[in-house]
Amino acid sequence: MKKINLAITGCMGRMGRQLIKSSKSDKKFKLVALTENRIINKKINGVRPDLNTENAFKKANVIIDFTTPKCTLEVLKIAFKLKKRIVIGTTGFSKKEENLIKKYSKKIPILKAGNMSLGINLLMYLTEIASKSLGNNFLSKVFEVHHRHKKDHPSGTALMLGKGIAIGKNKDFYKLLGKKYLNKKTFPYSKKINFNSIRKGEIVGNHKVHFSSGKETITLDHEAYDRTLYSEGAFTAAKWLMSKKPGLYSMRNVLNFK
Repeated sequence: MKKINLAITGCMGRMGRQLIKSSKSDKKFKLVALTENRIINKKINGVRPDLNTENAFKKANVIIDFTTPKCTLEVLKIAFKLKKRIVIGTTGFSKKEENLIKKYSKKIPILKAGNMSLGINLLMYLTEIASKSLGNNFLSKVFEVHHRHKKDHPSGTALMLGKGIAIGKNKDFYKLLGKKYLNKKTFPYSKKINFNSIRKGEIVGNHKVHFSSGKETITLDHEAYDRTLYSEGAFTAAKWLMSKKPGLYSMRNVLNFK
Protein backbone atom coordinates (compact mmCIF):
# COMPACT_ATOMS: atom_id res chain seq x y z
CA MET A 1 0.00 0.00 0.00
CA LYS A 2 1.28 3.42 -0.95
CA LYS A 3 2.15 5.56 2.07
CA ILE A 4 0.31 8.78 2.86
CA ASN A 5 2.56 11.84 2.77
CA LEU A 6 1.99 13.66 6.05
CA ALA A 7 2.55 17.27 7.10
CA ILE A 8 2.36 18.32 10.75
CA THR A 9 1.99 21.98 11.72
CA GLY A 10 3.07 23.47 15.05
CA CYS A 11 5.76 20.81 15.28
CA MET A 12 7.34 22.23 18.45
CA GLY A 13 4.06 22.38 20.38
CA ARG A 14 2.82 19.74 22.80
CA MET A 15 0.55 18.04 20.27
CA GLY A 16 2.97 18.62 17.42
CA ARG A 17 5.68 16.70 19.28
CA GLN A 18 3.20 13.96 20.17
CA LEU A 19 2.09 13.62 16.54
CA ILE A 20 5.71 13.31 15.41
CA LYS A 21 6.35 10.66 18.06
CA SER A 22 3.24 8.68 17.08
CA SER A 23 4.04 8.95 13.36
CA LYS A 24 7.13 6.77 13.93
CA SER A 25 4.96 3.78 14.78
CA ASP A 26 2.29 4.22 12.09
CA LYS A 27 3.64 2.59 8.93
CA LYS A 28 0.87 4.02 6.73
CA PHE A 29 2.34 7.52 6.90
CA LYS A 30 5.50 9.09 5.58
CA LEU A 31 6.42 12.34 7.33
CA VAL A 32 7.32 14.82 4.59
CA ALA A 33 6.76 18.24 6.17
CA LEU A 34 6.92 19.97 9.55
CA THR A 35 6.08 23.62 10.10
CA GLU A 36 6.41 26.12 12.92
CA ASN A 37 5.91 29.86 13.28
CA ARG A 38 9.65 30.43 13.66
CA ILE A 39 12.85 29.16 12.04
CA ILE A 40 14.09 25.85 13.51
CA ASN A 41 17.70 25.14 12.52
CA LYS A 42 17.69 21.38 13.06
CA LYS A 43 16.11 18.33 11.48
CA ILE A 44 13.40 16.40 13.33
CA ASN A 45 12.93 12.78 12.22
CA GLY A 46 14.95 13.63 9.15
CA VAL A 47 12.72 16.59 8.21
CA ARG A 48 13.78 20.22 8.52
CA PRO A 49 10.91 22.37 9.83
CA ASP A 50 9.73 25.23 7.65
CA LEU A 51 7.35 28.16 7.98
CA ASN A 52 3.76 27.78 6.73
CA THR A 53 4.32 28.18 2.99
CA GLU A 54 3.08 26.60 -0.23
CA ASN A 55 6.49 25.03 -0.70
CA ALA A 56 6.34 23.38 2.73
CA PHE A 57 3.05 21.61 1.99
CA LYS A 58 3.38 20.83 -1.72
CA LYS A 59 4.39 17.15 -1.22
CA ALA A 60 1.79 16.42 1.48
CA ASN A 61 -1.35 14.36 0.88
CA VAL A 62 -2.82 15.44 4.22
CA ILE A 63 -2.03 18.09 6.84
CA ILE A 64 -2.67 17.60 10.56
CA ASP A 65 -3.04 20.87 12.46
CA PHE A 66 -3.15 21.32 16.25
CA THR A 67 -2.10 24.97 16.63
CA THR A 68 -3.99 28.23 17.20
CA PRO A 69 -6.96 29.66 15.27
CA LYS A 70 -4.75 32.29 13.62
CA CYS A 71 -2.21 29.68 12.49
CA THR A 72 -4.90 27.21 11.39
CA LEU A 73 -6.55 29.78 9.12
CA GLU A 74 -3.14 30.61 7.65
CA VAL A 75 -2.56 26.91 6.93
CA LEU A 76 -6.12 26.48 5.60
CA LYS A 77 -5.61 29.27 3.09
CA ILE A 78 -2.58 27.41 1.70
CA ALA A 79 -4.31 24.01 1.83
CA PHE A 80 -7.23 25.50 -0.09
CA LYS A 81 -4.92 26.85 -2.79
CA LEU A 82 -3.02 23.54 -3.09
CA LYS A 83 -6.20 21.41 -2.75
CA LYS A 84 -4.82 19.50 0.26
CA ARG A 85 -6.84 17.53 2.80
CA ILE A 86 -6.58 18.78 6.37
CA VAL A 87 -7.39 17.41 9.83
CA ILE A 88 -7.98 20.20 12.37
CA GLY A 89 -7.64 19.58 16.09
CA THR A 90 -7.22 23.27 16.93
CA THR A 91 -9.81 24.78 19.27
CA GLY A 92 -10.99 28.27 20.25
CA PHE A 93 -12.43 29.46 16.93
CA SER A 94 -14.90 32.34 16.82
CA LYS A 95 -18.24 31.93 15.05
CA LYS A 96 -16.87 33.98 12.14
CA GLU A 97 -13.83 31.70 11.88
CA GLU A 98 -16.05 28.60 12.04
CA ASN A 99 -18.02 29.96 9.08
CA LEU A 100 -14.78 30.55 7.16
CA ILE A 101 -13.77 26.90 7.71
CA LYS A 102 -17.15 25.83 6.33
CA LYS A 103 -16.52 27.98 3.27
CA TYR A 104 -13.13 26.32 2.63
CA SER A 105 -14.71 22.86 3.05
CA LYS A 106 -16.78 23.39 -0.08
CA LYS A 107 -13.58 22.95 -2.10
CA ILE A 108 -11.36 20.66 0.03
CA PRO A 109 -12.00 17.78 2.48
CA ILE A 110 -11.69 19.04 6.07
CA LEU A 111 -12.11 17.00 9.22
CA LYS A 112 -12.48 19.19 12.30
CA ALA A 113 -12.92 17.91 15.84
CA GLY A 114 -12.65 19.57 19.24
CA ASN A 115 -11.36 16.23 20.46
CA MET A 116 -10.02 13.23 18.55
CA SER A 117 -10.62 10.56 21.20
CA LEU A 118 -13.13 7.75 20.72
CA GLY A 119 -14.34 8.13 24.32
CA ILE A 120 -15.02 11.85 24.04
CA ASN A 121 -16.92 11.45 20.80
CA LEU A 122 -19.02 8.74 22.43
CA LEU A 123 -19.58 11.14 25.35
CA MET A 124 -20.78 13.77 22.88
CA TYR A 125 -23.23 11.27 21.42
CA LEU A 126 -24.52 10.30 24.87
CA THR A 127 -24.80 13.98 25.83
CA GLU A 128 -27.14 14.60 22.89
CA ILE A 129 -29.28 11.59 23.83
CA ALA A 130 -29.44 12.61 27.51
CA SER A 131 -30.28 16.22 26.67
CA LYS A 132 -33.07 15.17 24.32
CA SER A 133 -34.45 12.58 26.74
CA LEU A 134 -34.38 14.79 29.85
CA GLY A 135 -35.90 17.80 28.11
CA ASN A 136 -36.48 21.19 29.73
CA ASN A 137 -37.06 19.81 33.23
CA PHE A 138 -33.28 19.49 33.65
CA LEU A 139 -30.69 22.27 33.66
CA SER A 140 -27.17 21.50 32.46
CA LYS A 141 -23.58 22.68 32.87
CA VAL A 142 -20.11 21.55 31.72
CA PHE A 143 -16.97 21.15 33.83
CA GLU A 144 -13.45 20.54 32.49
CA VAL A 145 -9.89 20.24 33.81
CA HIS A 146 -6.68 20.56 31.77
CA HIS A 147 -2.97 21.11 32.33
CA ARG A 148 -1.77 24.57 33.38
CA HIS A 149 -0.25 25.22 29.92
CA LYS A 150 -3.59 25.20 28.10
CA LYS A 151 -4.47 28.75 27.11
CA ASP A 152 -8.05 28.65 25.86
CA HIS A 153 -11.02 28.14 28.15
CA PRO A 154 -13.50 26.57 28.01
CA SER A 155 -11.70 23.82 26.11
CA GLY A 156 -12.80 22.99 22.59
CA THR A 157 -14.09 19.69 23.95
CA ALA A 158 -16.18 21.43 26.62
CA LEU A 159 -17.73 23.66 23.96
CA MET A 160 -18.32 20.59 21.79
CA LEU A 161 -20.22 18.98 24.68
CA GLY A 162 -22.19 22.19 25.15
CA LYS A 163 -23.18 21.96 21.51
CA GLY A 164 -24.27 18.39 22.20
CA ILE A 165 -26.63 19.68 24.87
CA ALA A 166 -28.02 22.26 22.44
CA ILE A 167 -28.45 19.68 19.67
CA GLY A 168 -30.39 17.47 22.07
CA LYS A 169 -32.73 20.36 22.83
CA ASN A 170 -32.90 21.32 19.14
CA LYS A 171 -31.73 24.83 20.00
CA ASP A 172 -29.02 27.23 18.77
CA PHE A 173 -25.90 26.65 20.89
CA TYR A 174 -24.83 30.31 20.77
CA LYS A 175 -28.21 31.34 22.22
CA LEU A 176 -27.74 28.82 25.05
CA LEU A 177 -24.13 29.81 25.76
CA GLY A 178 -23.92 30.91 29.40
CA LYS A 179 -21.12 32.14 31.65
CA LYS A 180 -17.53 30.94 31.37
CA TYR A 181 -15.83 30.49 34.73
CA LEU A 182 -12.13 29.84 35.36
CA ASN A 183 -10.71 28.00 38.38
CA LYS A 184 -13.89 28.17 40.48
CA LYS A 185 -14.52 25.56 43.17
CA THR A 186 -18.23 25.58 42.36
CA PHE A 187 -20.38 27.13 39.65
CA PRO A 188 -24.15 27.37 39.19
CA TYR A 189 -26.71 25.85 36.87
CA SER A 190 -28.81 28.29 34.87
CA LYS A 191 -31.30 28.23 32.02
CA LYS A 192 -28.25 28.62 29.79
CA ILE A 193 -25.19 26.34 29.70
CA ASN A 194 -22.47 27.50 32.11
CA PHE A 195 -18.86 26.30 31.89
CA ASN A 196 -16.14 26.00 34.52
CA SER A 197 -12.51 25.39 33.53
CA ILE A 198 -9.72 24.34 35.88
CA ARG A 199 -6.10 24.77 34.83
CA LYS A 200 -3.56 22.94 36.99
CA GLY A 201 -0.62 20.54 36.91
CA GLU A 202 -0.09 18.28 33.92
CA ILE A 203 -3.61 16.83 33.65
CA VAL A 204 -4.29 15.55 30.12
CA GLY A 205 -8.06 16.15 30.26
CA ASN A 206 -11.20 15.57 32.30
CA HIS A 207 -14.72 16.51 31.15
CA LYS A 208 -18.06 16.24 32.90
CA VAL A 209 -21.57 17.07 31.72
CA HIS A 210 -24.06 17.60 34.56
CA PHE A 211 -27.85 17.51 34.26
CA SER A 212 -29.99 18.44 37.27
CA SER A 213 -33.71 18.72 37.96
CA GLY A 214 -33.12 19.94 41.51
CA LYS A 215 -34.26 16.56 42.76
CA GLU A 216 -31.61 14.43 41.06
CA THR A 217 -28.37 14.87 39.13
CA ILE A 218 -27.03 12.88 36.19
CA THR A 219 -23.33 13.14 35.32
CA LEU A 220 -21.55 11.96 32.17
CA ASP A 221 -17.80 11.78 32.75
CA HIS A 222 -14.65 11.16 30.69
CA GLU A 223 -11.02 11.27 31.80
CA ALA A 224 -7.98 11.02 29.52
CA TYR A 225 -4.65 9.76 30.87
CA ASP A 226 -2.47 9.62 27.77
CA ARG A 227 -2.00 12.20 25.03
CA THR A 228 -1.50 9.44 22.43
CA LEU A 229 -5.31 9.18 22.42
CA TYR A 230 -5.42 12.38 20.40
CA SER A 231 -2.56 11.66 18.00
CA GLU A 232 -3.86 8.16 17.24
CA GLY A 233 -7.34 9.59 16.71
CA ALA A 234 -5.93 12.24 14.36
CA PHE A 235 -4.15 9.56 12.30
CA THR A 236 -7.35 7.49 12.12
CA ALA A 237 -9.14 10.62 10.90
CA ALA A 238 -6.44 11.38 8.33
CA LYS A 239 -6.62 7.88 6.84
CA TRP A 240 -10.42 8.09 6.68
CA LEU A 241 -10.29 11.52 5.03
CA MET A 242 -8.11 10.31 2.16
CA SER A 243 -11.08 8.81 0.31
CA LYS A 244 -13.51 11.67 0.93
CA LYS A 245 -14.82 14.40 -1.33
CA PRO A 246 -14.76 18.07 -0.29
CA GLY A 247 -16.85 18.71 2.80
CA LEU A 248 -16.67 19.40 6.53
CA TYR A 249 -16.45 16.18 8.54
CA SER A 250 -16.15 15.26 12.21
CA MET A 251 -15.00 12.28 14.27
CA ARG A 252 -18.64 11.22 14.36
CA ASN A 253 -18.41 10.54 10.63
CA VAL A 254 -15.20 8.55 11.13
CA LEU A 255 -16.72 6.48 13.97
CA ASN A 256 -20.06 6.14 12.15
CA PHE A 257 -22.19 7.32 15.06
CA LYS A 258 -25.71 7.97 13.80
